[in-house]
Amino acid sequence: MVNYNGGDTTVRCVRHLAASDWPSADLEVVLVDNASHDDAAARVELDFPVVRIIRSDVNRGFAGGCNLGMQDLGDVGAVALVNSDAFVEPGWLDPLVRALDGDARVGAACPKIRLAGPFRVVEVDSGTLTLGRGDRRRLGVRISGVRVLDDDRWTRTRVLDGCYEAQPDGDPTGPLARWTRGRAHLAIPVDRREVKGMIRLSALEPTTATIRSGSSWITHRVAKEPSWYPVDLTAPPIQLLHNTGSILTDDDYGADRGYLEPDDGRYDGSGDVFAWCGAAVLLRREYLEEVGLFDERLFLYYEDFELAWRGNSYGWVYRYVPECVVEHIHAASSGEGSSLQRYYNERNRLLVLTRHASWSRVLRAIVLFVAVTTSYALRDVVSPILRGRSVERSIVADRIRAFAAYLHMAPPMVCSRWRDR
Repeated sequence: MVNYNGGDTTVRCVRHLAASDWPSADLEVVLVDNASHDDAAARVELDFPVVRIIRSDVNRGFAGGCNLGMQDLGDVGAVALVNSDAFVEPGWLDPLVRALDGDARVGAACPKIRLAGPFRVVEVDSGTLTLGRGDRRRLGVRISGVRVLDDDRWTRTRVLDGCYEAQPDGDPTGPLARWTRGRAHLAIPVDRREVKGMIRLSALEPTTATIRSGSSWITHRVAKEPSWYPVDLTAPPIQLLHNTGSILTDDDYGADRGYLEPDDGRYDGSGDVFAWCGAAVLLRREYLEEVGLFDERLFLYYEDFELAWRGNSYGWVYRYVPECVVEHIHAASSGEGSSLQRYYNERNRLLVLTRHASWSRVLRAIVLFVAVTTSYALRDVVSPILRGRSVERSIVADRIRAFAAYLHMAPPMVCSRWRDR
């Protein structure tokens, strides 16, 4: 487990691990502190003296932090990686160990990872307007905040459908905002007893928006300036999936299988998957010894996907085990849709493709990346200039930085590709 300023969340994660139903003599919990500024490691050291703590003088990222913890595997049978914002159940290890013991080809056993919830679904429905002059999107209302009992839930709210990508809400360091396409569905994390909430909305021009949840609905007149509007959260609570194994999509992205789908039994069957997710996984020692550890050049994001893809070429397979369920606060450290997440995701996706995909697929991904970046530049830079509005540079700047870093790191990644073969 790697901690980087995880605070209470890291301590809670350790508490769950300490309650694992496994013989204490056969289980070692290791916490790697990545040059954090918080006191989580000190609190763990005081409250859980059996936990071995490794302190790094610098932030080595998720890849480097995990490698630091796995540098001396000794005679361990398997290594479990658990994010500091993930929470296991007492019996989580047994089904994963049985999956490894049952088939020598299995290099990793993957649990069912759910988003920490539950959630209630809210629909926001409004008319749309088009800005024009380089921005052809049909924009409904702009969502920039969610509260439940005065508690900020926006960063943990998930957009199920009907919204464009996140954009800064004026202040680059502040929360992100999402324009709807006219009708959007949000999943708001709630306690099962919480039924009152607030949504922060604005519009290009004053418009009417209807907010529905379950059998309740309310219509508001949304102004141009952001304001808070009440909503009754009466939809039945549901659990949402984060990962049931990872896949490579047709448009060359590593993706979470089942992401944001309800946990209603559709992923309750076990089976082999293309890749595993580093948020929670059990890795066979022999798999790591043969394939190697994380590529630390990736630092953050796609490092698990790359190691899984690397293992595929050695003939290892990965087994999805739905009997093990892990709760996860997704992107708690980097922030969902943040500049940090956007930069590393885009850079590392191209690097991993360069190392493992066919050259035709790599070229297609590069061409598409340039085309998409150009479209963002037209929308966020050129269009506002033509309309006399302020320019929003963050997405374009992040993508340019990511591509420049990719070009710098691509030659060493090609060398790794040759060595792999």
